[in-house]
Amino acid sequence: MSVLVNKDSKIIVQGFTGSEGTFHAGQMIEYGTNVVGGVTPGKGGQTHLDKPVFNTVDEAVKEAKADTSIIFVPPAFAADAIMEAAEAGIKVIICITEGIPVKDMITVKNYIENKDVRLIGPNCPGVITPGEAKVGIMPGFVFKKGNVGIVSKSGTLTYEAADQVVKQNLGITTAIGIGGDPIIGTTTKEAVEMLINDDETDCIVMIGEIGGQLEADAAKWYKESGSKKPIVGFIAGETAPAGRTMGHAGAIVGGSEDTAQAKKKILKESGIHVVDSPAEIGKKVAEVLG
Repeated sequence: MSVLVNKDSKIIVQGFTGSEGTFHAGQMIEYGTNVVGGVTPGKGGQTHLDKPVFNTVDEAVKEAKADTSIIFVPPAFAADAIMEAAEAGIKVIICITEGIPVKDMITVKNYIENKDVRLIGPNCPGVITPGEAKVGIMPGFVFKKGNVGIVSKSGTLTYEAADQVVKQNLGITTAIGIGGDPIIGTTTKEAVEMLINDDETDCIVMIGEIGGQLEADAAKWYKESGSKKPIVGFIAGETAPAGRTMGHAGAIVGGSEDTAQAKKKILKESGIHVVDSPAEIGKKVAEVLG
């Protein structure tokens, strides 16, 4: 089993004919992902990468039976693209776009709140279920199928963790890059919960960073859940000075609980196996799976 995406997912690409959309859609198709078409307003009826182009998401849902969308739309229009996909009945929306204004994301969050839709991102690397579907910008060759789930705020550290897990002769069920913006669709806790409830996932790697409460919320939920499924945790940003945004827009220490040290303490107290360096992730996973 997997979460979010698999070989049966019918995927469309919003911003299909742009340079980013073209490049990454090509890579996704090459990987074997079931891309059923794309959306570029005004270019409906054309074909691109041997797939149909639609003017609207609604058309793509009706004609290609799309249920999953990946968004490569510039920041100014990305919020509208997310809401259009939700309105059309897409079930999983993965938004890669970086730099969407926070006020736009507040609107999106309110809009999708009561809809049957799961938003991943924005400003994320996407989601991959190895050997089945790569819906994102991650290097597919790094990921091999297995029994370890990954939840990460960082794109690069997602690939790093996967590489280390694979080098321990293990593999990945699904890796979810949740994004590093202040307002995202799916929280660390929600992503961890999905993997806890997945029968094929025996261990979870949770990669967080300074700023916000997401990792603390996930850790507290994990402790309360009583789950025996092990989690290996890493928090990036140990040396970040307080008050300065580091890399991601959401990675800013606002209070005493936002620091890497405070988060690591909460994780440890919740029964999570915390590593101090990303270089230790693979070994720790192998150790806890014993």
